[in-house]
Amino acid sequence: MSDEALILNGIAVDDTFAEAFPMKATRIVVTAHRMEWARHAGVTATGFATSVIACGCEAGIERELGPDETPDGRPGVALLIFAMSGKELAKQLERRVGQCVLTCPTTAVYAGLHEGEAIGLGKNLRFFGDGWQTSKVIGGRRYWRAPVMDGEFIAQETTAVVKGVGGGNLLLLARDTDAALDAAEAAVAAMRRVPDVVMPFPGGVVRSGSKVGSKYPALMASTNDAFCPTLVGLALKSELDERIGCVMEIVIDGLTEAAVGEAMRVGMNAVIARGADSGLIRISAGNYGGKLGPFHFPLRRLLGSTEGASA
Repeated sequence: MSDEALILNGIAVDDTFAEAFPMKATRIVVTAHRMEWARHAGVTATGFATSVIACGCEAGIERELGPDETPDGRPGVALLIFAMSGKELAKQLERRVGQCVLTCPTTAVYAGLHEGEAIGLGKNLRFFGDGWQTSKVIGGRRYWRAPVMDGEFIAQETTAVVKGVGGGNLLLLARDTDAALDAAEAAVAAMRRVPDVVMPFPGGVVRSGSKVGSKYPALMASTNDAFCPTLVGLALKSELDERIGCVMEIVIDGLTEAAVGEAMRVGMNAVIARGADSGLIRISAGNYGGKLGPFHFPLRRLLGSTEGASA
């Protein structure tokens, strides 16, 4: 935190930046006979997809779609999936759609992006039809139809992969657990209204913020001791003081740098609007001195402020 504090509605905003890195990304659209089943497929397909550290991909439901927004005129959900390479993204996509969408009653799956490198969506899943599958080209795009017990599973042959941004983040430093959770929930609710982003952790929030590396050589990441309240006075470089009893992090992945920055801005404004009486004390962010990734999101600049002290 800088010597000259920026205070907005009683909440300090650190003079720091969130550091993010390049990823590969795609969007797919899952539809169903009823929204309930599209939602079931979306939740299942994006499960165990919080961090590429161990999950292989990061994913989430971007938003729900009305019948007027989907290719087949049924309710649906848009999913965003991110990975560190196009190859890994293709593998994760095929497995997740095959196990979680194909299996879900009444669903169909379509590309949510059309410009970019093509990867398989229904291209290999069609073989589940065991020779009974058929295809049709509509508007220059191929769709596969495989017989299943409730009718047909329809899947567009490919979807597109684009460059994405992973690891945008906010750290919410609060008086206690209730205040930290309330702030995080308010921020995530606001951020979910921003297009082209997802917050991949449970409920959009992560309590186990990490740093790169560990004292144990086998681990690539470990607890962010600088922001652990229980380590105040013990960690060599704690960022906290005795006022802070709980810290929650929100991680943002997006299709563009602008989308990630906008989500961070919206999230900060949502918690600042609640004021210091909410128990939120500071807003900060995680970075590694610019060594982790090329995308830097200065908190104060996102809020439109280059000043020090402020009311």
